[in-house]
Amino acid sequence: MHLLQQIFFLFILGAATFLFYKKIKSIRRNIFLGKAKSFGGDNATRWRNVLLLALGQKKMFKKMTPAVLHFFVYAGFVIINVEMLEIILDGILGRHRLFAPLLGSLYPILIGCFEFLAATVLIACAVFLIRRNITKVKRLNMAELNGFPKSDANLILTTEIVLMSLLLILNASDSQLQLMGSEHYTNTGSYWISGMIAPLFSGVSEGALIAIERSAWWLHIIGVLAFLNYLPYSKHLHIVLAFPNAYYAPLVPAGEMNNMPSIQNEVLYMMEPDKAPTDIDPNAAPQKFGAKDVMDLSWKNLMDAYSCTECGRCTDSCPANITGKKLSPRKIMMDTRDRLEAVGKNIDANGSFVDDGKTLVHDYITTEELRACTTCNACVEACPVSISPLDIIVELRRYLVMEESNSPQEWNMMFSNIENNMAPWKMSPDERDKWVEEMA
Repeated sequence: MHLLQQIFFLFILGAATFLFYKKIKSIRRNIFLGKAKSFGGDNATRWRNVLLLALGQKKMFKKMTPAVLHFFVYAGFVIINVEMLEIILDGILGRHRLFAPLLGSLYPILIGCFEFLAATVLIACAVFLIRRNITKVKRLNMAELNGFPKSDANLILTTEIVLMSLLLILNASDSQLQLMGSEHYTNTGSYWISGMIAPLFSGVSEGALIAIERSAWWLHIIGVLAFLNYLPYSKHLHIVLAFPNAYYAPLVPAGEMNNMPSIQNEVLYMMEPDKAPTDIDPNAAPQKFGAKDVMDLSWKNLMDAYSCTECGRCTDSCPANITGKKLSPRKIMMDTRDRLEAVGKNIDANGSFVDDGKTLVHDYITTEELRACTTCNACVEACPVSISPLDIIVELRRYLVMEESNSPQEWNMMFSNIENNMAPWKMSPDERDKWVEEMA
C-alpha cells in the first residue's frame, strides 16, 4: 500500500512540476517578445532594492494596516513552505516526519513557529476577504476588477485559508495519534497552535484519526501543488516576479524619461543646421516611434505587466483618476498583460504571430486614457514592486502623436510653436526679450 501511495505521490508531483515549468516557459517567451533593453548601474544598489522592496516590502508600509497583514501572509507563505521540503520527502520516501529524529527537541519548536505563522496567515486572509467583500475598500472594488480579477483574489485568499486550516488539522490529529501511541506516529511533543486543537479529537477512534490525518496531509499537498499551477494564471505571479522586477528597477532619478536620440538630434539640427548629416540613405526604412502593440514595448515593460499585483495603489494615487478621468494605471498594466497573453496564445496556435487585427492601442487601451496622463510619476512612486505604468503610457502616446498624428488641437498648436518658434509659445525668438525693454 505504501508503495502505491509513493508512486501516486511521485506522479502528481511530477505532473505539477512539468505543468508549472511549461507555463513559466511560456510566460518567459512572452516577456522576451519585447524589445531589447540593457540595464547598467551599480549591482550593489540593485541587490539592495531586491532586499528592501521585494523581500522587505519597504514601499508597502506607506499604508500600515494592509502592509502588516500582507507581511504576515508573505512571511507565512515563504517560511511555511520550508516545511514542504519535509512533506515532499515524506511522500517520496514513504516516511512520516522525516526530520523529527534528526532535529530532536528543536523539531516541535520549528513546527510551532510554522503553526504561528499559519494562524497569522489565516487571520490576515480573512481580514483581506472582509476588506474586499464587506467593507469594500474603494481601490479594491473598481470597475477594472469586475469578473476574473475579483474572483481570482477571493479564490487565492480562500485557498490560503483552507491550506493553513488543513495544516493545523493535520498536526492536531497527528498529536492525538502520538498520545495514543499509534504505530508510525513518533512522539515529538505538543505543538503550539494545533496542541490547543488536539483535545477536540480526544473522543475519536484511532482509525478515524488516521483517516483525518492522512486526508489532511493529501489535501494539503495536492492543494499546494494546485496553487503552484494556478499561480502563473493569477495576479499572484508577483510572488515570483517581484524579485527580478525589483532588481531591474530603474536607478535614474524619479521622473526622468527615456528620450529619443533621433528626436533630440532633430532639435539640435534645427538649432545648429551645420551639424545636420548630409549622407542620409534615401532608401533606408523610416524609423518607427513609440509602441503600437506589446512587441514594440521593452521586455521590462512586459515583465512589469506580469508583475502587477492589482493592488490599485497606483490608481489610488493618480491625480487624473482622482479627478474623474478615465485613466487607471492599474488597468493599463492589466490590459498590457491581457494583450500579451492573447499574443502568446496566437503564437502557440500558429507557430508564430499572425496578425489578428488588434493592437494594444485602441483595442485594449483607449486614446482618452492615454491623453489623461499628466506624467506626474505618482503611479510609479506608489507601486510596491517597482512597476512603471508611466513608461508604457509614454510609449503608446508617442505612437499616437508621431505615427498617427493623433493629438488634441491644443497639443498641435504647441507642437507647431516649437517647430516654428523653438518654444511652446506663439512668439518669434526675436521677440522673446521684448518684456525686458518694456521694463526699462
